This record gives sequence, structure tokens and C-alpha cells, in this order.
Amino acid sequence: MLSNPDAADESRPQVRPKAEGWTQPTAEDGRPLLQFKQPRVAQPKTHLADLTLSEREAKVKELGLPGFRAKQLSTHYFTHFTSDPEKMTDLPAGQRDQLVDQMMPPLLTEVRRLTTDNGDTVKFLWRLFDGALVESVLMRYPGRVTLCVSSQAGCGMNCPFCATGQNGLTRNMSTAEIVEQVVRANEVIAAGGLGGLRKDGGHNAERVTNIVFMGMGEPLANYKRVIASVRRMVDPAPEGLGMSARHITVSTVGLVPAINRLAAEGIPVTFALSLHAPDDELRDELIPVNSRWKADEAIDAAYNYYVQTGRRVSIEYALIKDMNDHAWRADLLAKKLNARGRGWVHVNPIPLNPTPGSIWTSSEPDVTDEFIDRLNAAGIPTTLRDTRGKEIDGACGQLAAEGDDEEAADGSVTPKGSSRGGTSESIDLRA
Repeated sequence: MLSNPDAADESRPQVRPKAEGWTQPTAEDGRPLLQFKQPRVAQPKTHLADLTLSEREAKVKELGLPGFRAKQLSTHYFTHFTSDPEKMTDLPAGQRDQLVDQMMPPLLTEVRRLTTDNGDTVKFLWRLFDGALVESVLMRYPGRVTLCVSSQAGCGMNCPFCATGQNGLTRNMSTAEIVEQVVRANEVIAAGGLGGLRKDGGHNAERVTNIVFMGMGEPLANYKRVIASVRRMVDPAPEGLGMSARHITVSTVGLVPAINRLAAEGIPVTFALSLHAPDDELRDELIPVNSRWKADEAIDAAYNYYVQTGRRVSIEYALIKDMNDHAWRADLLAKKLNARGRGWVHVNPIPLNPTPGSIWTSSEPDVTDEFIDRLNAAGIPTTLRDTRGKEIDGACGQLAAEGDDEEAADGSVTPKGSSRGGTSESIDLRA
């Protein structure tokens, strides 16, 4: 039964979610299987980005070296974006290799890099120490540079539209592996790998200014490491990257206890809830975690985040043809958001990248316009998300960590994998 049957649009069908090309794993009760804890697998060696500055100093002293070397190493990593001992000329030549070996073990190996024709979007495929593959996407906008980062290898949320979770959760990424994506992106920008700077006098960012946790994985299912990585991002240099917390967006499909925990952290990040349906009948099928925490509970938690932090919340909503784009759902969404107050939320409809012959395809332009118009008319600020990187499969829903058996720079062969995620940013995610 529909949540709002009287308002249902009888002129268009109701397409039901289903996995295509794979079978969703199910639990004993027949519901899609959810994995909130990672399997017992090996983790990467401890990196200085996993530690606070005082912890780094303690570790350096354990190596029999002066504690101030930790600050020097941190400066090289977080300010100069390098792990190359040959570039650390302020360190004694005889100690450089030992310090780097003990404090900066290798984290990400670049397998492939794809760049759009105009050079403003770059997609990276990374191999982790254990062979797992993840991706991140770097995007230049006027006045800022955004990096979409991954937080898990695989995903345990088992959403039918998302190939990232087809094989379940491999493991959580470490704090340092998350941070390393930013450091490596900054290194690429410094080397001119994101196109030239504007020549008309306009402002250009020369490093990553904005982070969106919208890559592979469910960020709040890797809570401790994600929060630790955010702290490394906002810690002043050389302890961290010295970024603004307000320019970091953490998204979730709706892990309610973790949302409430995030609200109490005291870090003013932007929070985004991937809702995709306002009614439980559809969201139970579309977002399996809805069987644990219903749509209203997730919206309540999002509103609580606003109350606790004063930060406006974003609602992410992928418009899927004849599935969740009916006009009555726009009305129901507006009703639910307005019931909690005004001015606390912004809706970001996302143009789903169409796949020929698939049920997972984008809404028609006129349907998209009506959906947005109804939300705006109800007083809900709504902006169609600006996507990037379609030509390199780097836009929303196109992340696919596939090695395609290609030979990497080190001569090794990357096995084929499969995953999907989101990589775009709305212009309204700026603080």
C-alpha cells in the first residue's frame, strides 16, 4: 500500500527495484543481508596519518630518534605532499629511509588515471596493500577543488542499484588510506595534473578545498576511521591538512545511531542523507538498511544533526524513471521535511546516469522539472546536482573499480573488479 495512495500518479507505472546481473545476498528472514562489521582481515601497517602528532612523536622516540623528527615528517607529508625520502633534505641522510619505512608505509598504488578532455576531472583507480581496489575522483570548479573519496573496499549495505556492494564488504579503509587519497590528489594538482590555472585573474584553488565522502562504501559503517580521517583533514598543519570542516561532506544511507553520534562530535561537517524515497514501501526495497531504521527515523536523525550543529542538512535523491520520481513523492517528501521545520534542509536531486535497457535509468526532463518545482513551491530549497566526469565513468553511479586485467606501472596485472558509487557535488554543498 502506498503511503499516499490518493495522490498516486496513475498515468505512469510503478517500477520496483531489482538487482540486475547479480543476486542480492539475503539473510535467514529473506531480507537483503546487511554487513555493519568488516570481516576479520589484515589491516595496513600504521602510518603517521593514523596518529596524532603526539603519538607520532612517541613512535619516533621508540625508534631511538628525537621526537621533533615527527613534526618534520608531518610537514613533508601534509604540506609538501610527499613520502619520498630523497626530498626530505632537512632530515639526516642516514635516517631518512628508516623514518619513512617506519612512519610512512606504502598505502595506495595508482593503477589507472582517467582525465576528461578539458582536464577538470580526474578519476583514480587505487590498489590497496592487500590488492583491494578503490576509486576517487578529483574535480576542479571555479574557486575550489573537490575530491570524492572512498571509505570502504566494497560495501555491506546491499543496495540493488549499486554494484559496489555486489560482493559485499571486503574491509574498512584505514584512517591513513582515506587521508592518502587527499594527499595524493594534492600532489597531482601541484604537478599540474588537474589542468592549468585560470588566466583571467579569477580565483583558483591550488589544492583540494572540499571533500565529499560519496565514493565507495558507507562512511558511517566505518565510523571511527572516517571521523579520525576528518580530524586529520581539519587539524592545522603540520599535524593535518588544515582544511575547513565546513567544506567536508559526510553522507550516509541512514545509519541512525551513527548520525546521532556524528551530531555530538563537535565537528561542523556538512551532513548528507541519501534518502531516495520518502515512503517506506519503496525505500525498504531501494535502501535495505531502511528495514532497520525507517525513513522517518532517518529524517529525524538528520533534523537532529541540524539542531545540534546549526548546519543545514542535504537530502540526496537519485531520480529514477518511473520508480521514485512520481509527483506525489515530491509532495510527500516536502510534507515530511516541512513537518520538522523550515530552513534546515536542502534537497539535491541527482541525475541518474542512464543505462540502455535497465530499470535504473534517469527520469525524463519534464518529470525532473516537475519534481523539483513541487519541492521549491513547498518552500524546500532544491537544486539539481551538477555532475562531472561522465566521459570517464566518473559521474554519479559510474564508479567501477575495474582493473580490466590492465598492466600497471609496476608491471603487475590488476584483476577485474566491480563497484559503483557517486562522484559529483552540488554547487550548494559549499559552506
